[in-house]
Amino acid sequence: MSKFLSFGDDARRIAEADAVAVIGLGRFGTSLALELMASGTDVLGVDDDADVVQSLNGELTQVVRADATRLEVLQQLSIGEFDRVVVSIGNDITASILTASLLLKMNVPVIWAKAVDERHGAVLEQLGVHRVIYPEKDMGRRVAHLVRGAAADYLEIDRGFAIVKTVAPQSLHGISLADAHVRAEHGVTVAAYRSERGEWSNASPDTVLSPGDTMLVVGPINRVEKFAQLR
Repeated sequence: MSKFLSFGDDARRIAEADAVAVIGLGRFGTSLALELMASGTDVLGVDDDADVVQSLNGELTQVVRADATRLEVLQQLSIGEFDRVVVSIGNDITASILTASLLLKMNVPVIWAKAVDERHGAVLEQLGVHRVIYPEKDMGRRVAHLVRGAAADYLEIDRGFAIVKTVAPQSLHGISLADAHVRAEHGVTVAAYRSERGEWSNASPDTVLSPGDTMLVVGPINRVEKFAQLR
């Protein structure tokens, strides 16, 4: 237990800096933690595997080897003082559920938890976890839409609604979006655009697109996919 206690003060300081604690540093947890660090967010990483912890030493604000299924350990790590905690334990569903339960008992304001399947997710939701995520399932759905469609990128915002990145079709070249009647004709909205060598800009009814321009289009999934296939 003493191995964990020395990290308490450091973890408390990280929590006070509006950081995120990531519990479980497998492929998803590590990727998430590193991306948060790259965006300027301090991260406390927690995992029970010494090799994993050692590999991330110096990569995260603080990384600790600890058993997150024990309340006293979480308390010593000041996890209860974090506003946001992500449980990304994927190889041990029991540990994931127990950890999430303890975090709820500690009244952590926002808890995200990774689920490996629907049953796992259902239990997390019943516990009261604020946001349950399905990384493998969500990535599979995203790739499926990219494979079968013509979009350069795809993001499902909510069930049945998405935003896609696609090249401006010939029918939009040289005329304003208002005159092209995009929403009326296709049931989608062009939210932003970028010229071949320019930066992203918000689209407006007066926006005129040129060959090679890229757009972000928002709307129902079936409509944005159909629109992305226009050339």
